[in-house]
Amino acid sequence: MKPHDWIAILDYGSQYSQLIARRIREQKVYCELIRFDTPAATLAARQPAGIILSGGPSSVFETNAPLGDPGLYDLGVPVLGICYGMQMTAKLLGGKVTPGHSREYGKAQIRVAANGDASLLGDLDATELSVWMSHGDQVVNMPEGFHAIASTPSCPVAAMANPARRIFGLQFHPEVVHTPRGTDILRKFLFAICGCTGDWQMSQFIRDSIADIRQRVGDDHVVCGLSGGVDSSVVAVLIHRAIGKQLHCIFVDNGLLRHGEAEQVEQTFGKAFGLDLHVARAQDQFLKRLKGVVDPEMKRKAIGAMFVEIFAEEARKLGHVKFLAQGTLYPDVIESFSPIGGPSATIKSHHNVGGLPPDMKFELLEPVRELFKDEVRALGRELGVPDAVTNRQPFPGPGMAVRVLGEVTAERVTILQQADLRVQEEIEKLPNYRDIWQSFAVLLPVQTVGVMGDSRTYENVAALRVVESRDGMTADWHRVPYDTLARISNRIINEVRGVNRVVFDISSKPPATIEWE
Repeated sequence: MKPHDWIAILDYGSQYSQLIARRIREQKVYCELIRFDTPAATLAARQPAGIILSGGPSSVFETNAPLGDPGLYDLGVPVLGICYGMQMTAKLLGGKVTPGHSREYGKAQIRVAANGDASLLGDLDATELSVWMSHGDQVVNMPEGFHAIASTPSCPVAAMANPARRIFGLQFHPEVVHTPRGTDILRKFLFAICGCTGDWQMSQFIRDSIADIRQRVGDDHVVCGLSGGVDSSVVAVLIHRAIGKQLHCIFVDNGLLRHGEAEQVEQTFGKAFGLDLHVARAQDQFLKRLKGVVDPEMKRKAIGAMFVEIFAEEARKLGHVKFLAQGTLYPDVIESFSPIGGPSATIKSHHNVGGLPPDMKFELLEPVRELFKDEVRALGRELGVPDAVTNRQPFPGPGMAVRVLGEVTAERVTILQQADLRVQEEIEKLPNYRDIWQSFAVLLPVQTVGVMGDSRTYENVAALRVVESRDGMTADWHRVPYDTLARISNRIINEVRGVNRVVFDISSKPPATIEWE
């Protein structure tokens, strides 16, 4: 399923390694992050159009510094070393690297050498470029055949090139937004130097995936836990496109979803797409398991265990099924191994159906494991999955249980679902709705005095949480317009029985988390 013009990114542990991959994928060029010590022969067999050596936290002077196979420079394939990757290139090819007299971290101005179009930076129509540096060591003597193509006052070799061998090095990071012309530099490497065509498209991914799924599954059957979220929904539709009724989806309705979500899943996937959908109505079972539970982690564990029990029970009814489909994404795959310390067998458990009973042994089918989240959304749109699903905000696995603070009861879940519905309806009217990472209501475990009509009330408090984020790792509260806040508050208090006060959460992550529990 790999197109010929793909880029291999050897990962030396940089915090920006995934970002390199994202930048390349944005140019419609396929790429993969692979181990730093991948043998040159293995790379040669897969015929990459180019190789990128990432940065990393190590120093080439360390005793156990991660070093690539020197043979990769003899494959006749263009190579671009970034930061540590450039220093390693210099060391392996006979140059000299020393600790820098002054560490460069942050924005810097590099002066581009007048080396013409033969160099990586030669046709950017600029003599100086703003870049992002993050290094202590630096190259002082370049290997034979190399020349400097950029410098700073404290770093004479801020970039180097050997055009004859098509080997390049950048001491700065072109993949970060703090290097404004970074995308132009990567495009030059991809298209002018590596000769990539930029034709990696979702339509081709779908055709290749369908062929792969059919070949691997054959006449066997696949079971998929369908939650209604982006990942599992796209995976289910893709596999159904490939094998039809050999796919069996199990939707566990735990009663902790958003208002009307269970019905939407049934309508969309059971009726519109015609999937073989098995629905387990299990709200009573989940609420019984949660009775008296207040601690957030205990809630999560109780819900996880209950889900596995019900999923396993439904799966057994299907008879012999060989494969379990999961919506594992590329970041999960990347994070499942340490590029420096060695591979790990663990994939992030919250993306999978973990802890299944011993009698249930499946082979995993993970058709989107090479895609990032936004690529999965694009894949869903290409497959005809409704925007209401592909654009869905992240939703916690335990659902409303971790947004009902304190004990979870049927009554409190209903109150929160109704409050949350008003939040979604008003937030979705904002012109910049797509910039919002998550927006939701939280039911607090406190009551306050209020006045409705001529009567005193003593009812619940709902908190409004609206955040913007790029990846969920950090987040800032979204500056919701006052008139929108007013409408949300008025609608919840007037339309949702049991709430008489609404507050707005203005904490960022860190120190707070996005979810309250």
